[in-house]
Amino acid sequence: MGSSERAVLFCLENHPLREKLCDQLGLEQGHQEFRRFPDGESYLRIHTPVSGAHCVVLADLSNPDAKYLAHLFLFETLRELGANSVGLVAPYLCYMRQDRRFRDGEAVTSRVFARSLSSHVDWLITVDPHLHRYHSLGEIYSVPTQVVQGSPALTAWLRGQDEILLVGPDAESEQWVSSIAQASNHPYVIGAKQRLGDRRVEVLLPDISRYRGRKAIIIDDVISSGRTIGECVRALRAQGMNAVLCAAVHGIFAEASDQYLLGTGLQALVTTNTIPHSTNAIDVSELLVPPIRRFLDQDRSKS
Repeated sequence: MGSSERAVLFCLENHPLREKLCDQLGLEQGHQEFRRFPDGESYLRIHTPVSGAHCVVLADLSNPDAKYLAHLFLFETLRELGANSVGLVAPYLCYMRQDRRFRDGEAVTSRVFARSLSSHVDWLITVDPHLHRYHSLGEIYSVPTQVVQGSPALTAWLRGQDEILLVGPDAESEQWVSSIAQASNHPYVIGAKQRLGDRRVEVLLPDISRYRGRKAIIIDDVISSGRTIGECVRALRAQGMNAVLCAAVHGIFAEASDQYLLGTGLQALVTTNTIPHSTNAIDVSELLVPPIRRFLDQDRSKS
Protein backbone atom coordinates (compact mmCIF):
# COMPACT_ATOMS: atom_id res chain seq x y z
CA MET A 1 0.00 0.00 0.00
CA GLY A 2 1.52 3.31 -1.07
CA SER A 3 1.75 6.35 1.17
CA SER A 4 -1.15 8.00 -0.68
CA GLU A 5 -3.34 5.00 0.23
CA ARG A 6 -2.46 4.87 3.91
CA ALA A 7 -5.28 5.76 6.27
CA VAL A 8 -4.48 6.33 9.92
CA LEU A 9 -6.94 6.77 12.76
CA PHE A 10 -6.06 8.97 15.73
CA CYS A 11 -7.97 9.21 18.97
CA LEU A 12 -6.91 11.24 22.00
CA GLU A 13 -8.97 9.14 24.42
CA ASN A 14 -9.74 5.47 24.89
CA HIS A 15 -12.90 5.38 22.79
CA PRO A 16 -14.75 2.02 22.39
CA LEU A 17 -15.12 2.63 18.64
CA ARG A 18 -11.41 3.03 17.95
CA GLU A 19 -10.39 -0.61 17.52
CA LYS A 20 -13.72 -1.57 15.94
CA LEU A 21 -13.32 1.05 13.20
CA CYS A 22 -9.66 0.18 12.63
CA ASP A 23 -10.52 -3.51 12.30
CA GLN A 24 -13.53 -3.05 10.02
CA LEU A 25 -11.89 -0.47 7.75
CA GLY A 26 -8.33 -1.75 7.82
CA LEU A 27 -7.07 1.53 9.27
CA GLU A 28 -3.67 1.91 10.82
CA GLN A 29 -3.94 2.95 14.46
CA GLY A 30 -2.13 6.21 15.03
CA HIS A 31 -0.11 6.81 18.16
CA GLN A 32 0.44 10.10 19.90
CA GLU A 33 1.55 11.44 23.24
CA PHE A 34 -0.84 13.82 24.94
CA ARG A 35 -0.68 15.30 28.41
CA ARG A 36 -1.33 18.52 30.25
CA PHE A 37 1.28 20.72 31.88
CA PRO A 38 0.71 21.72 35.55
CA ASP A 39 -0.80 25.02 34.38
CA GLY A 40 -3.40 23.18 32.28
CA GLU A 41 -1.88 23.79 28.86
CA SER A 42 -1.69 20.88 26.42
CA TYR A 43 1.34 18.95 25.16
CA LEU A 44 0.93 16.89 21.98
CA ARG A 45 3.42 14.82 20.00
CA ILE A 46 2.51 12.64 17.01
CA HIS A 47 4.55 9.41 16.95
CA THR A 48 3.07 7.81 13.81
CA PRO A 49 4.40 9.20 10.48
CA VAL A 50 1.53 10.82 8.57
CA SER A 51 3.23 12.42 5.56
CA GLY A 52 1.15 11.54 2.50
CA ALA A 53 -1.43 9.65 4.59
CA HIS A 54 -5.14 10.25 5.03
CA CYS A 55 -5.96 10.80 8.68
CA VAL A 56 -9.21 10.10 10.48
CA VAL A 57 -9.72 11.60 13.94
CA LEU A 58 -12.22 9.86 16.22
CA ALA A 59 -13.35 12.31 18.88
CA ASP A 60 -15.79 12.20 21.75
CA LEU A 61 -17.00 15.80 21.76
CA SER A 62 -19.16 15.57 24.86
CA ASN A 63 -17.92 18.04 27.48
CA PRO A 64 -16.39 20.00 24.59
CA ASP A 65 -14.96 23.00 26.41
CA ALA A 66 -12.41 20.71 28.07
CA LYS A 67 -11.54 18.86 24.85
CA TYR A 68 -11.86 21.04 21.77
CA LEU A 69 -8.57 22.93 21.95
CA ALA A 70 -6.60 19.67 22.23
CA HIS A 71 -8.32 18.40 19.08
CA LEU A 72 -7.60 21.66 17.26
CA PHE A 73 -3.91 21.09 18.04
CA LEU A 74 -4.23 17.54 16.70
CA PHE A 75 -5.93 18.59 13.43
CA GLU A 76 -3.39 21.28 12.69
CA THR A 77 -0.33 19.22 13.68
CA LEU A 78 -1.40 16.40 11.36
CA ARG A 79 -1.60 18.90 8.51
CA GLU A 80 1.79 20.45 9.38
CA LEU A 81 3.33 16.96 9.36
CA GLY A 82 2.10 16.36 5.81
CA ALA A 83 -1.23 14.54 6.09
CA ASN A 84 -3.06 14.58 2.75
CA SER A 85 -6.44 14.91 4.46
CA VAL A 86 -7.90 15.12 7.95
CA GLY A 87 -11.43 13.88 8.48
CA LEU A 88 -13.40 13.89 11.72
CA VAL A 89 -15.67 11.18 13.10
CA ALA A 90 -17.48 12.76 16.04
CA PRO A 91 -20.18 10.24 16.99
CA TYR A 92 -21.64 12.89 19.29
CA LEU A 93 -21.59 16.44 17.91
CA CYS A 94 -21.67 19.20 20.50
CA TYR A 95 -22.88 22.79 20.27
CA MET A 96 -26.13 22.19 18.41
CA ARG A 97 -28.47 23.52 21.13
CA GLN A 98 -28.16 27.29 20.57
CA ASP A 99 -29.36 27.55 16.98
CA ARG A 100 -30.77 31.07 17.15
CA ARG A 101 -30.51 34.26 19.19
CA PHE A 102 -33.43 33.93 21.59
CA ARG A 103 -32.51 37.11 23.48
CA ASP A 104 -30.50 40.15 22.46
CA GLY A 105 -26.77 39.63 22.80
CA GLU A 106 -26.77 35.82 22.96
CA ALA A 107 -24.04 33.93 21.14
CA VAL A 108 -25.37 31.58 18.46
CA THR A 109 -22.77 29.03 19.51
CA SER A 110 -23.79 26.37 16.98
CA ARG A 111 -22.76 28.64 14.10
CA VAL A 112 -19.56 29.85 15.76
CA PHE A 113 -18.48 26.29 16.57
CA ALA A 114 -19.36 25.04 13.06
CA ARG A 115 -17.27 27.79 11.43
CA SER A 116 -14.31 26.96 13.67
CA LEU A 117 -14.48 23.20 13.16
CA SER A 118 -14.98 23.56 9.39
CA SER A 119 -11.70 25.46 9.14
CA HIS A 120 -9.70 22.55 10.58
CA VAL A 121 -11.11 19.37 8.99
CA ASP A 122 -11.94 18.19 5.46
CA TRP A 123 -15.14 16.32 6.33
CA LEU A 124 -17.32 15.41 9.27
CA ILE A 125 -19.36 12.33 10.19
CA THR A 126 -21.65 12.27 13.20
CA VAL A 127 -24.57 10.31 14.65
CA ASP A 128 -27.99 11.88 15.24
CA PRO A 129 -27.05 15.51 15.84
CA HIS A 130 -29.71 17.67 17.45
CA LEU A 131 -31.10 19.25 14.29
CA HIS A 132 -33.89 21.32 15.74
CA ARG A 133 -34.27 24.46 13.62
CA TYR A 134 -31.60 23.49 11.12
CA HIS A 135 -32.67 21.18 8.30
CA SER A 136 -29.14 19.88 7.75
CA LEU A 137 -25.59 20.33 9.00
CA GLY A 138 -24.82 21.93 5.65
CA GLU A 139 -26.60 25.07 6.85
CA ILE A 140 -23.77 25.80 9.28
CA TYR A 141 -20.83 23.55 8.25
CA SER A 142 -18.84 24.49 5.14
CA VAL A 143 -17.19 21.05 4.75
CA PRO A 144 -18.92 17.87 3.51
CA THR A 145 -20.89 16.21 6.30
CA GLN A 146 -22.68 12.92 6.76
CA VAL A 147 -25.31 12.27 9.42
CA VAL A 148 -25.64 8.63 10.47
CA GLN A 149 -28.93 7.54 12.00
CA GLY A 150 -28.60 5.55 15.22
CA SER A 151 -32.09 4.06 14.95
CA PRO A 152 -31.02 0.91 13.04
CA ALA A 153 -28.75 -0.04 15.94
CA LEU A 154 -31.56 0.48 18.46
CA THR A 155 -33.96 -1.43 16.21
CA ALA A 156 -31.61 -4.40 16.01
CA TRP A 157 -31.27 -4.40 19.82
CA LEU A 158 -35.06 -4.32 20.26
CA ARG A 159 -35.88 -6.92 17.65
CA GLY A 160 -35.15 -9.91 19.85
CA GLN A 161 -37.36 -8.75 22.69
CA ASP A 162 -41.03 -9.69 23.21
CA GLU A 163 -43.98 -8.12 24.98
CA ILE A 164 -42.62 -4.60 25.14
CA LEU A 165 -44.07 -1.12 24.77
CA LEU A 166 -41.89 1.64 23.33
CA VAL A 167 -42.32 5.04 24.94
CA GLY A 168 -41.31 8.41 23.53
CA PRO A 169 -41.03 10.96 26.34
CA ASP A 170 -42.19 13.97 24.30
CA ALA A 171 -43.55 15.13 20.95
CA GLU A 172 -40.04 15.71 19.58
CA SER A 173 -39.36 11.99 19.85
CA GLU A 174 -42.50 10.84 17.99
CA GLN A 175 -41.15 10.64 14.44
CA TRP A 176 -38.02 8.90 15.67
CA VAL A 177 -39.77 6.43 18.03
CA SER A 178 -42.51 5.63 15.51
CA SER A 179 -39.97 4.60 12.86
CA ILE A 180 -38.16 2.36 15.36
CA ALA A 181 -41.47 0.86 16.48
CA GLN A 182 -42.45 0.11 12.91
CA ALA A 183 -39.07 -1.44 12.09
CA SER A 184 -38.97 -3.55 15.26
CA ASN A 185 -42.69 -4.39 15.16
CA HIS A 186 -43.57 -3.08 18.64
CA PRO A 187 -46.39 -0.77 19.78
CA TYR A 188 -45.54 2.70 21.07
CA VAL A 189 -46.96 5.70 22.91
CA ILE A 190 -45.76 9.30 23.09
CA GLY A 191 -45.79 11.52 26.17
CA ALA A 192 -46.43 15.25 26.42
CA LYS A 193 -43.67 17.26 28.12
CA GLN A 194 -44.02 20.58 29.84
CA ARG A 195 -40.72 22.26 30.70
CA LEU A 196 -40.85 24.16 33.99
CA GLY A 197 -37.13 25.08 34.09
CA ASP A 198 -33.66 23.79 33.12
CA ARG A 199 -34.07 20.81 35.46
CA ARG A 200 -37.83 20.71 36.04
CA VAL A 201 -40.15 19.01 33.60
CA GLU A 202 -43.49 17.24 33.73
CA VAL A 203 -44.39 14.31 31.47
CA LEU A 204 -47.97 13.22 30.87
CA LEU A 205 -48.75 9.90 29.18
CA PRO A 206 -51.94 8.67 27.49
CA ASP A 207 -53.88 5.78 29.02
CA ILE A 208 -51.69 2.67 28.64
CA SER A 209 -53.79 0.24 30.69
CA ARG A 210 -54.14 -2.14 27.72
CA TYR A 211 -50.36 -2.60 27.73
CA ARG A 212 -50.09 -3.48 31.41
CA GLY A 213 -47.92 -6.54 31.88
CA ARG A 214 -45.57 -5.54 29.09
CA LYS A 215 -42.08 -4.17 29.59
CA ALA A 216 -41.87 -0.43 28.89
CA ILE A 217 -38.74 0.81 27.11
CA ILE A 218 -38.25 4.57 26.95
CA ILE A 219 -36.47 5.57 23.74
CA ASP A 220 -34.60 8.87 23.38
CA ASP A 221 -31.80 10.31 21.30
CA VAL A 222 -29.88 12.18 24.04
CA ILE A 223 -29.87 11.88 27.83
CA SER A 224 -28.30 14.91 29.48
CA SER A 225 -29.85 15.96 32.78
CA GLY A 226 -32.11 12.90 32.71
CA ARG A 227 -35.07 14.80 34.17
CA THR A 228 -37.36 14.11 31.22
CA ILE A 229 -36.60 10.38 31.39
CA GLY A 230 -37.02 10.40 35.17
CA GLU A 231 -40.45 12.00 34.90
CA CYS A 232 -41.39 9.53 32.18
CA VAL A 233 -40.45 6.65 34.52
CA ARG A 234 -42.62 8.21 37.23
CA ALA A 235 -45.57 8.53 34.84
CA LEU A 236 -45.20 4.92 33.67
CA ARG A 237 -45.05 3.54 37.18
CA ALA A 238 -48.07 5.63 38.15
CA GLN A 239 -49.99 3.72 35.49
CA GLY A 240 -48.88 0.34 36.81
CA MET A 241 -45.91 -0.36 34.54
CA ASN A 242 -43.46 -2.12 36.85
CA ALA A 243 -40.77 -3.12 34.35
CA VAL A 244 -39.29 0.05 32.85
CA LEU A 245 -36.04 0.35 30.87
CA CYS A 246 -34.46 3.16 28.91
CA ALA A 247 -32.40 3.05 25.72
CA ALA A 248 -30.77 6.10 24.13
CA VAL A 249 -28.29 6.89 21.39
CA HIS A 250 -26.19 9.45 23.28
CA GLY A 251 -25.66 9.18 27.03
CA ILE A 252 -24.14 12.47 28.17
CA PHE A 253 -25.29 11.95 31.79
CA ALA A 254 -24.50 15.44 33.04
CA GLU A 255 -24.15 15.83 36.81
CA ALA A 256 -24.24 12.05 37.44
CA SER A 257 -27.74 11.78 35.99
CA ASP A 258 -27.12 8.09 35.25
CA GLN A 259 -27.16 7.45 39.00
CA TYR A 260 -30.25 9.61 39.37
CA LEU A 261 -32.05 7.61 36.68
CA LEU A 262 -31.14 4.23 38.15
CA GLY A 263 -32.50 5.56 41.44
CA THR A 264 -35.91 6.17 39.84
CA GLY A 265 -36.50 2.45 39.51
CA LEU A 266 -35.25 1.81 35.98
CA GLN A 267 -34.45 -1.87 35.53
CA ALA A 268 -31.78 -1.07 32.96
CA LEU A 269 -30.17 1.91 31.27
CA VAL A 270 -28.70 1.24 27.83
CA THR A 271 -26.84 3.50 25.38
CA THR A 272 -24.91 3.15 22.15
CA ASN A 273 -21.15 3.54 22.16
CA THR A 274 -21.11 7.05 20.66
CA ILE A 275 -20.02 8.41 24.06
CA PRO A 276 -17.91 6.10 26.26
CA HIS A 277 -19.91 4.99 29.32
CA SER A 278 -20.57 1.86 31.36
CA THR A 279 -24.08 1.69 29.83
CA ASN A 280 -22.74 1.16 26.29
CA ALA A 281 -24.47 -2.01 25.10
CA ILE A 282 -25.32 -1.10 21.50
CA ASP A 283 -22.59 -0.84 18.86
CA VAL A 284 -22.84 1.74 16.05
CA SER A 285 -19.51 0.96 14.36
CA GLU A 286 -21.09 -0.86 11.40
CA LEU A 287 -23.22 2.23 10.69
CA LEU A 288 -20.13 4.46 10.60
CA VAL A 289 -18.04 2.27 8.30
CA PRO A 290 -19.75 3.04 4.94
CA PRO A 291 -19.54 6.86 5.16
CA ILE A 292 -15.95 6.75 6.46
CA ARG A 293 -14.97 4.47 3.57
CA ARG A 294 -16.72 6.75 1.09
CA PHE A 295 -14.95 9.88 2.33
CA LEU A 296 -11.57 8.11 2.35
CA ASP A 297 -12.12 6.86 -1.19
CA GLN A 298 -12.89 10.42 -2.27
CA ASP A 299 -9.76 11.71 -0.50
CA ARG A 300 -7.60 9.04 -2.18
CA SER A 301 -9.01 9.89 -5.61
CA LYS A 302 -7.83 13.49 -5.14
CA SER A 303 -4.30 12.64 -4.00
